[in-house]
Amino acid sequence: MAEEYAGVIREIIYHNNENGYTVAVFETESEGYEEEFTVVGNIPHVAAGRSYVLRGAFTEHPSYGEQFKISSFEEQMPTSEDGIREFLASGALKGIGPKTAAAMVARFGEDTFEIIENQPERLTEVSGIGPKTAARISDAFAQQREFASVTLKLQQYGISAEYALKLYQSYGADTVRVLEENPYRLIDDFYGIGFLKADKIAAKMGFKPDDPFRIQSGILFTLNHFVRDGHTYLPEDELIGKAAEMMELSRDQMREQLEIMAFAGDVHVDLVEGRKVVYLMPYYLAEQRVTKNLRLLRGAQMKPIVGGEIDALILRTEVRTGISLSDNQKEAVRTSLENGVSVITGGPGTGKTTIINSIIEILEESGLETAIAAPTGRAAKRITETSDRPASTIHRLLEYTYSEDENTLRFARNKENPLDAEAVIIDEASMIDLLLMDALVSAIRPGTRLILVGDDDQLPSVGAGNVLRDIITSEYIYCTKLTNYYRQAGESMIVVNAHRINRGEYPDINVKGKDFFMIRLDREKEMLDTILDLCDFRLPGFYPDLLPVRDIQVLTPVRKGTLGCQNMNTRLQAVLNPPDPDKEERSHGEVLFREGDKVMQIRNNYEMKWRDAADFSEGEGIFNGDVGFIQTIDREAGQTTVVFDETRYVTYDNNQLDELELAYAVTVHKSQGSEFPVVVMPISWFPPVLATRNLLYTGITRGKQAVVLVGSERQLQAMVDNNRISLRYSGLAYRLHQFLKLENELR
Repeated sequence: MAEEYAGVIREIIYHNNENGYTVAVFETESEGYEEEFTVVGNIPHVAAGRSYVLRGAFTEHPSYGEQFKISSFEEQMPTSEDGIREFLASGALKGIGPKTAAAMVARFGEDTFEIIENQPERLTEVSGIGPKTAARISDAFAQQREFASVTLKLQQYGISAEYALKLYQSYGADTVRVLEENPYRLIDDFYGIGFLKADKIAAKMGFKPDDPFRIQSGILFTLNHFVRDGHTYLPEDELIGKAAEMMELSRDQMREQLEIMAFAGDVHVDLVEGRKVVYLMPYYLAEQRVTKNLRLLRGAQMKPIVGGEIDALILRTEVRTGISLSDNQKEAVRTSLENGVSVITGGPGTGKTTIINSIIEILEESGLETAIAAPTGRAAKRITETSDRPASTIHRLLEYTYSEDENTLRFARNKENPLDAEAVIIDEASMIDLLLMDALVSAIRPGTRLILVGDDDQLPSVGAGNVLRDIITSEYIYCTKLTNYYRQAGESMIVVNAHRINRGEYPDINVKGKDFFMIRLDREKEMLDTILDLCDFRLPGFYPDLLPVRDIQVLTPVRKGTLGCQNMNTRLQAVLNPPDPDKEERSHGEVLFREGDKVMQIRNNYEMKWRDAADFSEGEGIFNGDVGFIQTIDREAGQTTVVFDETRYVTYDNNQLDELELAYAVTVHKSQGSEFPVVVMPISWFPPVLATRNLLYTGITRGKQAVVLVGSERQLQAMVDNNRISLRYSGLAYRLHQFLKLENELR
């Protein structure tokens, strides 16, 4: 049972304005004696001199000793003149300092609060307070009392002060009314509040288990959960079963509300391969548009390639560049130029970059304007380096903008304002999710060549959909599969072993003088200690030009556990960027950030501003998976500056730090589209759904100079044997194949 104490905040040790987290000295009176102790918890707008009733329990902190951890609080408005004067002097109301507070209490005494609230015009009787200041003081007092009332009410529903502050900032005076009407709207409106948390709040508000709001929110939550796992739809029976189980209701109750939702347009029910399925409406519409636009691009009349027959152009390009293409590579170039939409797919060392450059040469010679892009900034930068042509992210190619009012991403390039390019080349196409593909093909006018290049054996996109593999599987779009890797690539055991793994063969390890190594260990603690030693001493000693923080990347299949990226990041930070009196630090939640740390952006933030020190340009948008380094931490200003891509500077306020995490170790999924000089990867027992062949393949193909595996050779072989490919429910392949069947029937 919670303990309760009434008293006064005497000193603020620490306070976070964004979430209200506070460490303070609290004074209370117990059995006639004054007592002081440290309190910790969320108290928004707290100030020294204000009175509270605090509820919670004493805990023992390993470093700071005994503390009172606050579970709930209630601010007490003082009634005595001394108490009122102290409250006003605390800074609780802007525009009132100690002198003004004393003058107000001297004039109005114990009626001061009543005057502020109900007769603010009388405040002008105090010297130095004019009509505008009086109105500001009254408004601030009303807002302060309003927020206190809202916080107290929300605490009854189990909503913490931190979330009460966020809710009040969004809904204002209507906060309680909005939530009592439908607490499930919290799921959509606030990051971090899921169905289970909203459901507990709703139960405390008296919502019945079979309330339509609850059932519909539960169905949407279930669908969204599977979208986050990469699916674009869910079979109706599976959706109904999972939602009914989660809410402990009948399948008939689910089906009844699902019909209402479909009628209202919240979801779409369709048939895919004879099976009844349910889409969230944006994904159904996106799948329809992608299918339609690919069909239009495939069948449109294109601007011809000039300068001779394509084979002659290929030969001329070979002579000019001094590069000889294989028959397989020539076919890829030829079909890309002959078709409205084409795919080139192949593993490392198969010449995808050479083919892209050859295609660009021929397109430029023909006078066709060509746009080159990739899903991530790192991949786009790599194209620029290898082709000597400017490349951008797909988002920048489409000129994205973010509407804060509508909380939506918009693209200036779309069906009404298509791209000017006459050919569009997209590299790393396996990373494109359905919604991004929808935006891309909507912005390409029919008659433009679209060339997709990627490795379909890599892990699929982080976002929903299985776009590249679906397009290839459908057989509707012409695809060239590159099967041979070449001599200079063959000298690399990374490339050789990538292809061996992809064929289900075990890799050759520790070949003398090569770049693919394995340190055989069986215990996870030994694996972790060895990884730390490799990153700190052994690899920098073996490769003298290596900068450990910048050039070594630890990849792991999992986030949690001894070999998960969360634990390894803490341990790697301690050895690669240890505490230093000259380096500022800042704790945020359970993460300690330090100047010099390698960090990763973990959510798309389309509004985040950046400035480029190289060309003095400015822009907006930092994306999930972008890796940078903390340059400065300004504790006084509450800001952290991170440098991305060596020259792009981004400043994070303290309340934005939950968008960053340490990146000395990252999951293999997060590494997609990246290349690192050296990759270190633990190999232990991991859940079979993660310990797969294509995850191992994706991980090792991130390494350029060396790959070092640390762990069990038996588990390595088990990963190669596990050719389980995660099933993704996606209708794109089916819809494209239906067009193929129809066209074949009409011939």
